[in-house]
Amino acid sequence: MDIYLMDITLRDGEQAVGVIFSRWEKLQIASHLAQMGIPAIEAGFPALGPEEKEAIRGIVVADLQVGESQRPLEVYAFVRARREDVQDAAECGVHGVVISISTSDIHIERKFRATRSWVLERMEEAADEARKHDLPFIVSAEDASRSDMGFLTEYYRRAEALGAWMVRYCDSLGINDPFTTYRHIRELCRVLSVPIQLHMHNDFGMATANALMGLRAGARAVAASLGGLGERTGNSPLEEVVMALKHLYGVDLGVDTTRFREAAEYIAEASRRAIPIWKAIIGSSIFAHESGIHADGILKHPHTYEAFSPEEVNLERQIVIGKHSGTHALIHKFSTEFGIQLDSQTASGLLERVRAAAVELKRPLFDKELMLLYRELANRRAP
Repeated sequence: MDIYLMDITLRDGEQAVGVIFSRWEKLQIASHLAQMGIPAIEAGFPALGPEEKEAIRGIVVADLQVGESQRPLEVYAFVRARREDVQDAAECGVHGVVISISTSDIHIERKFRATRSWVLERMEEAADEARKHDLPFIVSAEDASRSDMGFLTEYYRRAEALGAWMVRYCDSLGINDPFTTYRHIRELCRVLSVPIQLHMHNDFGMATANALMGLRAGARAVAASLGGLGERTGNSPLEEVVMALKHLYGVDLGVDTTRFREAAEYIAEASRRAIPIWKAIIGSSIFAHESGIHADGILKHPHTYEAFSPEEVNLERQIVIGKHSGTHALIHKFSTEFGIQLDSQTASGLLERVRAAAVELKRPLFDKELMLLYRELANRRAP
């Protein structure tokens, strides 16, 4: 499968409430994405004003290269279906634009107070302006998942006839489930010749699943953000899509996954949004094992409880000692990290004290605390 990946952290990610990226931060995030091998980004929304234009122009001028290849990073701008927006984007020197307008009746009637014909006219005008500036364009349907399929098909076919090289299907409220996504995309693929790009939101926690199911149905592109940063509950996390395709479907997009954590940390700092320690793929504790059953399995063979190796995403395996630990993990910890060989009797006695302390402290124990308990036990047994 030839899947086109576009990162939208700099546009949809920045639309998350309270998130603002400086010009320098935008350039650094774009650089991180290019270095890990992401071929295209949505760099921002030029119509916001001069500062946004300068930030986008700065990314274009930087002429970032994708990974170790000589391919330039494709820099797209997000525009509404307005001539002025396309003109603003052209002034930034971007390589292409994503033209967006709503196609659902609730948006057309309640937000725009207009008609379906008006939507088609606005899209046509924006497409015409993009052609005047020799800008490749993707036509996006906001709220596609709640749109009438007949009109959505007409909208996409019109975009195809106007020269769109790709169309975007937006599940703007995250209301699709994987089965509905599959049905919609399959139906659209039967009547369209241009590739379909998936832009899924996570309101019901199914953004990644919907993206994967859309690809199975025939879509050939995904717009995702690192860490899933985006409006409300966010978008499909780029790292989840990449790793799921690689390990569940055998599709390697050529992304350097060891760079995920570093880039995510930078974005977390710039957005002031902490990465949950349990976050799939990039969470700092996803390779931490405390449960005795799990730790025992991991010590015997890592793949018993790890779907992929921590080195693949530049994280480390941790054997944590706490309430749920067993003697095998305790013996391993003392042997490999402290150079102390525990016999089974000592390990059992120490484990009782470890569990009691963990319950009292409501957390796993630090190394110094483990050594303190060990010495107390040793002193009690000494003549």
